[in-house]
Amino acid sequence: MGLALAERLLADGARVTIAGRSAERLAVAAKRLDRPDRVRAERVDIGREDQVRRLLAAAAPVHHIAVTAVDARNSYAPVAEFELDHARAVLDTKLLGPWLVAKHAGGRLAPTGSITFTGGVVASRPSSGSSIASAANGALESLAKALAVDLAPIRVNVVAPGWTDTPLWDTIAGDQRGERLAGMAERLLLGRVGRPEDIASAITELIRNSFITGTVLHVDGGQQFV
Repeated sequence: MGLALAERLLADGARVTIAGRSAERLAVAAKRLDRPDRVRAERVDIGREDQVRRLLAAAAPVHHIAVTAVDARNSYAPVAEFELDHARAVLDTKLLGPWLVAKHAGGRLAPTGSITFTGGVVASRPSSGSSIASAANGALESLAKALAVDLAPIRVNVVAPGWTDTPLWDTIAGDQRGERLAGMAERLLLGRVGRPEDIASAITELIRNSFITGTVLHVDGGQQFV
């Protein structure tokens, strides 16, 4: 999702900083974007305050921020089997990480700027084994509303994707990825799962619309209703 967003913003003429935990994935993304004159890649753990602070200080001035970080390895398990350390890792990535970004971005964003978080349909449509993921995404939506008040006139919003065909499904489903996604597509009202470009388009619209803040935008193909 983040890579698709970077591609869209570059096409619009923006300068982009991409950040993530994996140096290897960052290198692959930067090569695919192929715009060394307008793309900077930084290795950052969103759960580490010192790293988040350093990233935002180096990137200033900042106009818009999108947070797409997720911990797919640890997000889902039956509650009786969920390890506490895994639950804390999910919250560090999905809730406290975005909070750290907002904490250190507030003074560096232009008044017309925005922060967009990516949540998930699981906040309003829980599934089996989603106790921590549902809690983290639900709390993220509440956090965005509170930050929209705290950081005004900076705008803060959430895009809540449903089932989306991203490389995360390699981690979640392994060899069953294609079968799982095909089965999901049959259940959705629109007959297909989401694409990264769908989510990137939604984030772009929230960036452009200067009169939307404290809002959760569902981009889920009707998953809330099935």
